[in-house]
Amino acid sequence: EELFQAVVSNPKFLYSAFYSFTNEQVIDFFENLGVKTKVERGNRVFPVSDHSSDIIGALQRELHRLGVQISLCTEVEKICVENEKITGIIISDDSQKQKQHFVDADAVIIATGGISYPATGSTGDGYRFAKTCGHKVTELFPALVPMEVKEWYAKQLQGLSLRNVCIRVTDGKRKLYEEFGEMLFTHYGVTGPVILSASSIVGKRLKEKELTLHIDLKPALTEEQLDKRILREFDANHNKQFKNAVDSLFPAKLKPVMTELSGIAEEKKVNEITKEERMRFVRLIKDFKMTLTSLRSYSEAIITKGGVSVKEIHPGTMESKFVKNLYFSGEVLDLDALTGGYNLQIAWSTAYLAGMNAGREE
Repeated sequence: EELFQAVVSNPKFLYSAFYSFTNEQVIDFFENLGVKTKVERGNRVFPVSDHSSDIIGALQRELHRLGVQISLCTEVEKICVENEKITGIIISDDSQKQKQHFVDADAVIIATGGISYPATGSTGDGYRFAKTCGHKVTELFPALVPMEVKEWYAKQLQGLSLRNVCIRVTDGKRKLYEEFGEMLFTHYGVTGPVILSASSIVGKRLKEKELTLHIDLKPALTEEQLDKRILREFDANHNKQFKNAVDSLFPAKLKPVMTELSGIAEEKKVNEITKEERMRFVRLIKDFKMTLTSLRSYSEAIITKGGVSVKEIHPGTMESKFVKNLYFSGEVLDLDALTGGYNLQIAWSTAYLAGMNAGREE
């Protein structure tokens, strides 16, 4: 059930897929291939070795064991359909100087991913294939992607990581997203787990207008509790200047930004700070604002939001409703989830259904 809660687009479409090949089955699959796994914070599952190459190696060995033919340096030019049924594909082979030839096929699975990380070969070909077969591709966005901010102090905070903060993204007074966790400042804006997940929820709105990011730097404390904490700091440093009395409240990089934004003169003695100034400082800590201006590009996005419309795919088989024996799996479909391994699970579960059905005997 937690899987479905993490899916952003079209979770109901995934019922058959998730229950046909669960997250527990994925772990068992890799364990049986010799990859020992571990569960870390946030229920994220990794190889014990922390080497992604172990996953790749295990898959390569299994492909070899099963006698799967892999064609490298080979581009699929076209998917061939006759009488609304797959007949094969046309490929061009670099080793044969781009000579095109037809490959007969009983079934085709489009598993090309999106257009994120183009350096890995994600060219968007899957969308082109789908369209030529009569499918609709929904609007595409980079997702699980860092976001840019307007404020001058973003660059000053570059490299600062914040743990155990609560963020909200609002459109005026309307709350679009809220989450607790980790984030990171960059020279252009913000990233990190809670920011990446937020981008998948607010990305479409952000393309239309600027949004406000609210960061609660001390979510474990109420405003009243935080005020008492600050008063204790001030009492312990009552003869010090304001800029030297807040060291324990913030990381070093954040302190000069917070003191400047507080509106309290840096040289002011803490015993001269008024209650009104102190409460304004409390509100700043509980609601540190930044203006989100845009998403970063596909080259930095973990996934692509949008894709082949799931209304045109049979959820129990991943087969096209338009072309017999044409199947889809993974990110090429209009399916996406929050960060944490959920998008990998979508890919594996839909691929399992597509593979089992594409390989069945007629």
